[in-house]
Amino acid sequence: MEAAIIGAGVIGLLSALTLTDAGYRVTIIARDLPGDESQDWASPWAGAAIFPHPDAKGHSLQVESFKYFWALAHRDPTSGVQVVKATEYYDDREDDSTIWYKSLVPQYRRIPTKDLPDGVKLGFTFKTMTVNPAIFLPWIKKKLEVRGVRFLRKEVKDIEEAKLITGCGVVVHAPGLGASELANDKDVVAVRGQTMFVETDFDELIMLQGSQYTYIIPRMYTGGAIIGGVSQEGNLDRGVDETLRSNILGRVKSISKRRLDSVDLEKCSTRNIVAFRPGRKGGYRLESEGNVVHAYGFGSLGYIYGYGAALKVRELIEAGGEGQDIPRSRL
Repeated sequence: MEAAIIGAGVIGLLSALTLTDAGYRVTIIARDLPGDESQDWASPWAGAAIFPHPDAKGHSLQVESFKYFWALAHRDPTSGVQVVKATEYYDDREDDSTIWYKSLVPQYRRIPTKDLPDGVKLGFTFKTMTVNPAIFLPWIKKKLEVRGVRFLRKEVKDIEEAKLITGCGVVVHAPGLGASELANDKDVVAVRGQTMFVETDFDELIMLQGSQYTYIIPRMYTGGAIIGGVSQEGNLDRGVDETLRSNILGRVKSISKRRLDSVDLEKCSTRNIVAFRPGRKGGYRLESEGNVVHAYGFGSLGYIYGYGAALKVRELIEAGGEGQDIPRSRL
């Protein structure tokens, strides 16, 4: 049993993992590979906090990913995955009735209203994970190579070309933003993000969503954290917006209850990051079309969906091989 995967981001790599678990021989073909630092792919630049999302579909996929990364953090710290305390804030809802994952995450606790930052209506804490992509992506690539997975650096122009190059009849199509051309999917859209890496010993994961998108994500083995951010659909500007830097820092200082007041952009070591999330209007696409399984459009939630999506990829391939009814393309 052989399968080719287009794309070496987190979805493609984890799909290779689940397929090799089932005995498949896998070839990954991609323009960008783990270790590359090009702005042209999203996985190396992701915040990669394992925050289940209250309003996003695919709860079961998020659950499977949470379980995978939780086990990995405890089993192998060299993977770049660590358990952290998380604090999540919302200013667009007053109760936790939409927080479907409160029965999933360990040590879930509501924060009393009197202890919330100004303007925040709902807050809670729990235990979750952060992933350092600079560690995790090369780590999983090595694991896959030990399993015999081939990595081919090649930018393909269409899915049929990937079949010809790899000699595989079954293809997992997980190219991120490349799906706009490879699948002629006009719903695929780039979502610009801008963040900063700052040196700090702050070790808590904090997220504020609703009217804004603000977060602090500790980076394992770096002595620092990623702070952000913005979500700018359709903005393709690769340059750093200088006005956003102080805006982001002001927001993260507020949600950290001033515990990041020592961070000074002029004095502290920082790194600006601009990258493009592979969004898709209407949500991700995870379905089969003949002998092709499409898995793209996860936006900022690639790591949160990753392992669950990879399990679904394997399920779709196996169902197709057995002639069972499986979800079909609606494009």
